[in-house]
Amino acid sequence: MSDFEHSSTEKEARRTTPGRPWTPREEPGQDALRRYLAAVAAVTSARSAEEPEPAAAGVTPEPPAPATPAPSLRRPAVLRVRDVMQVPAASVPGDMPFLDVARTLAREQVSAVPVVDAGDHVIGVVSESDLLAKAAVMAEPHRHGPVGRLWQHRLYDKSHGDTAATLMTFPPVTVHPAQQVTDAAWTAARARLKRLPVTDYRGRLVGVVSRRDLLRALVRDDAEIRTEVESLVRQHLVDPRAVEVTVENGVVTMSGRLDKAVIPELLASVREVDDVVDVVDATEAA
Repeated sequence: MSDFEHSSTEKEARRTTPGRPWTPREEPGQDALRRYLAAVAAVTSARSAEEPEPAAAGVTPEPPAPATPAPSLRRPAVLRVRDVMQVPAASVPGDMPFLDVARTLAREQVSAVPVVDAGDHVIGVVSESDLLAKAAVMAEPHRHGPVGRLWQHRLYDKSHGDTAATLMTFPPVTVHPAQQVTDAAWTAARARLKRLPVTDYRGRLVGVVSRRDLLRALVRDDAEIRTEVESLVRQHLVDPRAVEVTVENGVVTMSGRLDKAVIPELLASVREVDDVVDVVDATEAA
């Protein structure tokens, strides 16, 4: 990952961090977002490496070498959106009233839903932010001062919407079932969306894919990371039972009583494992 990609990832993570400490319930979500952004940055880095440099005039370029997939990605050449999308997908018709849209979001426990026409074609997406703008203007239609006028100007259109079609954001950002997961991840990251409608070639809704779905497809889960770490432990130690390995949200905790000469090398090896976010040394020197 380049310095620019590192910087972009850190900035995105900071933008999603509240001005208060994360609660224990929120911390796993923030950590998952960082891992997702790192995976997307790895995809971008791999793509850059695959693009051939322009050849000088009169020089025949050599055929590019076979691309090597980024180590943190899992089956990027074959994993498709259809393999990870959620079916069926909740949606609302364009003529659904504002309050019914709000109830649908609450019932489905999602932050946004696709808006469809009579033929089930996706025409937009209505989100909590769209509804919040409407609710805010309804609650306080008159605000004074420069800030108030600017605030009203930005929400003017939203304040006059009463249905999903008049409140929605359009055109919608969608993905196709046959698209690679890596491409969908890039689309979601670039558009800063948590959920993407999945449409067929006619634009009809067939499913939805969330950022969490993409994260799980791109980044190995804790059980897989633990298996690889335990394999490393067996390579470094005569008695691997001397170490207990636990993994939670990519954070590896090593505990046990070990020869102090072995600990630094073992921890360094674990930190090199793909998708390991951090290593907590809870070992004791024998």
